[in-house]
Amino acid sequence: MLNNCKLTILGLGTMGRALADGLLEAGAIQPSSLRATVRHDESAERLSADSTYPVSTDNIEAAREADVILLCVKPRSACKVVRELAEGGALEQGPLLLSICAGVTTAQLEEAAGCSLRVARAMPNTPCLVQKGMTVVSPGAHASPDDVKTALSIMEPLGRALSLDEEHMDAVTGLSASGPAFVYVIIDALAEGGVMVGLPRKTATELAAQMVLGASTMVLETGKHPAELKDQVTTPAGCTISALMALEDGKLRSVLARGVQEAARAAAALG
Repeated sequence: MLNNCKLTILGLGTMGRALADGLLEAGAIQPSSLRATVRHDESAERLSADSTYPVSTDNIEAAREADVILLCVKPRSACKVVRELAEGGALEQGPLLLSICAGVTTAQLEEAAGCSLRVARAMPNTPCLVQKGMTVVSPGAHASPDDVKTALSIMEPLGRALSLDEEHMDAVTGLSASGPAFVYVIIDALAEGGVMVGLPRKTATELAAQMVLGASTMVLETGKHPAELKDQVTTPAGCTISALMALEDGKLRSVLARGVQEAARAAAALG
C-alpha cells in the first residue's frame, strides 16, 4: 500500500520517530519518500544529521506534496496545525491525514481543515518502539476503505494493527495506549515479591518481564480465553490458587478495570 507513497510526519517526537524508523527498517518506505518536522531549529538540525530523510520546522512546506500526513503533535495543537496547513495550501493535493493525537476526533480535524479532508485516527502505544505495539485505526467521514488499508500498512511494521469504529477510540486509549504503564507497575510489583522471597532484584525483574511476555504470547497465539489459560496453571490445592485468592482479596481485577475506565475518561477530555 505504500509503494511510491510520499509520507510527511508532523511532530518527530518519540512516537513519530518510532513510526519512521519502523517503516524504514521494514522497507515499507524509502528515505526519499519521507519528510518530517519538529518545532525547534536545533532539533531539526540534529535529527536531520542523524536521519536519512530531511527534518525541518516548516509544516506547510513539508506537507505540501505529501500523499499521507501523519499528525503526531500534542493533542492541544492538532487542530491549529491542520488549520495552518489548510490556510497555507498544503492540503490542496488531497492527502490522507492520519492522526495519533489522543482525544481529538476526526470531525474536529475535518472542521479545522475546512474541506472534505480524508482523515483517519490511529492510537498506537509505546511498545511500537520495539515493534511489539498495538494500534487501532478509525476512519473519518471522508476516508475510504483503501485509506484504512493505507493507515494499517503504516502501523503494521510496529506490531499489530486493526480497525474499529471511532466511538471506541477513547476506550482503546484507556486500555491499549495507557495499558503499558499498568503492566510496568505489575511487573515491578511482581519483581518486588521475588525480592521479598530472596531473589536478586535484576533476576526477579527479568523473570517477571519474560513471564508477562510469554503469558501474553500464549493469549495471542493460542486464541484461548485468559481464564482458560489461568485454569491450566491452577492445580487443586496448589500454590497458584492460594495466591489468586490473595489477589482477589486485594480486588486486583476491579482496580485494573477501573484504571482502564479512568484512563478512557481522561482521554475523552484531551480533545
